[in-house]
Amino acid sequence: MIDAHRLRVLREVAAHGSFNRAAAAMLLTPSAVSQQIAALERQLGTPVVTRSTRGVVLTEPGRLLVETAETIAAELRHARERIDELTSGRGRLTIATFTSGGRVLLPGVLTRFVTAHPRVEVNVVEREPEDSLPLVRRGEADLALAYHFDGPLPVLPGDRTGLRWTPLAEDPLSVAMPAAHPLAGRDRVDLTELAEQPWVIGCSKTEAFLRDYAAAAGFELRVSGSTSDYHLAQSLAAAGLGVGLVPRICLAPGTPGLAIVPLSPPRPARHIGIATGRQRHGHPLVRTLVEWLREEAEPLTGREPRDGGADR
Repeated sequence: MIDAHRLRVLREVAAHGSFNRAAAAMLLTPSAVSQQIAALERQLGTPVVTRSTRGVVLTEPGRLLVETAETIAAELRHARERIDELTSGRGRLTIATFTSGGRVLLPGVLTRFVTAHPRVEVNVVEREPEDSLPLVRRGEADLALAYHFDGPLPVLPGDRTGLRWTPLAEDPLSVAMPAAHPLAGRDRVDLTELAEQPWVIGCSKTEAFLRDYAAAAGFELRVSGSTSDYHLAQSLAAAGLGVGLVPRICLAPGTPGLAIVPLSPPRPARHIGIATGRQRHGHPLVRTLVEWLREEAEPLTGREPRDGGADR
């Protein structure tokens, strides 16, 4: 049988990327961590990490073990929560969400939920998808309201950790630009027409998309402003600093001097959905939240405003 303590050590090594940082997190010496990993490898008869001067990287058996360890930890946490529910008669749900999705989708759902389930304690934490999905995997969040850009789903079919992805809505990107911009009156604009424009960035993932596009199209991206707040990005665009890409749910009337022009097809988009863990797929309260979030997301297929600004 695999030693549970060695699995915990391996999880910490994977999380921190080195024996030294894992040792500091566990209040152990680096030598003790190294010995535990070596003992685990002897027991399995195969390496679980690849060591180098830059740190350690999991091998495929190591990744499988970490995924298994995270599943076991989540199951134990879920069992503890269920015991607490049975003994106290009260429940607790944790929802992880990205900012704009939570702002648009959660208020109506939570109003219904806390009215229908007054004895359930609800905790909402703000996290980007790269942080919220691991929370669900580890059982530290019951569900995550998340998104991904065009490309693979954040939860792939056959995910060994048991995550499930429920699509909610597409969130297409539009261009925010000064109202006096020559293209501001257009019904549609192509990204190639904006190649020479200075760009205001409202999100690091949007910047990554733009840099990939610029590299493929053969031009250099000029960034005139960078922020993690789509509201600020739209205000900077309205002030004439540049143009920016903004998801539909982050648009709202109220920013003077700003024009919003949809991109021409194929139009890039964020894809919004819900990630749930194996332990919570069938939980009645989680099923209720998922269903109500799907209902709340239905109107997102409407037309976006022609001017606006909202925070991410």
